[in-house]
Amino acid sequence: MQELKSPPRSRGLVVVVKPDRSPSRIDRLGLWFSKSNTIERLWIGTTESKPYPALRRVEEALQLIKRHDALNYSRITHNLDRIWVHLLPSAQAQYDRSLNACALDERYVLNETMTLERIASTIVHEATHARLEGCGIIYEEKSRYRIEAVCLRRELNFLKKLPDTGLIQDEIARTLAWCENDQTYFSDASFRSREDEGQIDTLRYLKTPNWLVQFAVRLIRRLSRVSAP
Repeated sequence: MQELKSPPRSRGLVVVVKPDRSPSRIDRLGLWFSKSNTIERLWIGTTESKPYPALRRVEEALQLIKRHDALNYSRITHNLDRIWVHLLPSAQAQYDRSLNACALDERYVLNETMTLERIASTIVHEATHARLEGCGIIYEEKSRYRIEAVCLRRELNFLKKLPDTGLIQDEIARTLAWCENDQTYFSDASFRSREDEGQIDTLRYLKTPNWLVQFAVRLIRRLSRVSAP
């Protein structure tokens, strides 16, 4: 059997739970300045600039879910308080329990190859995280791969109700097989490593001066050595 490897920033494998339990001041400020709408009690916001294309895409993805899968749409509006598009350093999407939010990376939503079906299935995935948390199933290191498998299966179930989604279904099926065969991806150490790398990628995306990026690289490496067991 061919060895299964994680592709860089794979959509399926980086959909994770943010471990913090209380909103940071930066998150509160970001929410305050976000452009937002409310759809059936669900707050949808973005930190992007006008004309807010990511906000529109998320709203359209929600309508896609509503048309094709009333059950998943009901679970999304019941289990999530927010869907928030902003810059995520280490993931393309994640469930943020501190905000009870599906957080989507701006670069992920606005990617020219991104489809509404992919955005919709990602929202389904994150709403499943929220539902599991509500049932008392906590995203601990020892159980992460099993939780991700549940969320990926929920995505597959949703996508089977949509036309012309065979390629996305195949991708998620491969991701499901991979995460069940390489559980180390979901370790605390792997999470920290991806967070560090993502911080640097985000600085470059924001066109931060190279000297400052290099300073950040050195600082992150120094802090990593200090925090290493």
